[in-house]
Amino acid sequence: MNLLQAFRRNRFKPARKPNARQGGWQWRATFSQWRNFARRGALLASILAPLAALTWALDRPLRMISIDGSFQRVSGVEVEEAVRPFAGAGFMSANLDDVKRAVEALPWVDHARVARYFPNGLHVTISEQTAAARWGDSGLLNTRGELFLRDAKHVPAELPRLSGPAGTESQVAQRYLAVQGRMLEAGMRIAALRLDERGAWEMDLDNGVTVRLGRRDVDERIDRFITTTSQVIAHHVTEINYVDMRYSNGFAIGWRNQGNAPSEAAMRADDADA
Repeated sequence: MNLLQAFRRNRFKPARKPNARQGGWQWRATFSQWRNFARRGALLASILAPLAALTWALDRPLRMISIDGSFQRVSGVEVEEAVRPFAGAGFMSANLDDVKRAVEALPWVDHARVARYFPNGLHVTISEQTAAARWGDSGLLNTRGELFLRDAKHVPAELPRLSGPAGTESQVAQRYLAVQGRMLEAGMRIAALRLDERGAWEMDLDNGVTVRLGRRDVDERIDRFITTTSQVIAHHVTEINYVDMRYSNGFAIGWRNQGNAPSEAAMRADDADA
């Protein structure tokens, strides 16, 4: 067979017909997948529909607010006023996080927990702030050293007074909290603690003595004051105006009847810190 005959023979060869059986299987597989999807969708709808109906039935307007907690500074009326804007929400649709934030925005509220109270109320549990110290003239710090109230109407007089540049509230409070326990063990109490613009520390004791600590090695100077200096001045408290710890080898005492002239207790002044 030459090339011409071979060409003519292949030219008129009928084309292969598609496999009808294979196409049928592909169609059946596609139909089966869609049927499975439809079954799953119907099952999901059968579960969600009753839940949606139940949620709708329970979503009654809020009518009641119950409040729990030990109240000294926070009143129930204040809490009710904070929650009132959410009264139009439903029992199920009310956003508890929003209610919580509104209650915690009250000045003396530290933490709040909010829960739904069946059938149409909210239950709010309050934890009040604990004032650990004053800040400046009318501010209040909590036990974490946070300034939670800048302009308190009532400032407990027994609280120690802390002060310092803006933004140093936590730094001053943390130093006070770290020292106050040791001072009490030594029979002394801090009435005031100050940090000035230069970074120098100074504290007033409740016996009227001022302790100058300076800018450097403050913790070491406090340790030295508690362990040694406090014992020296214990018998002369009423005569002492201040104690200056800004010395590398000792301290200086300013006597009340001598103005601010220091005694010979000072050894060598640290001029860079004075």
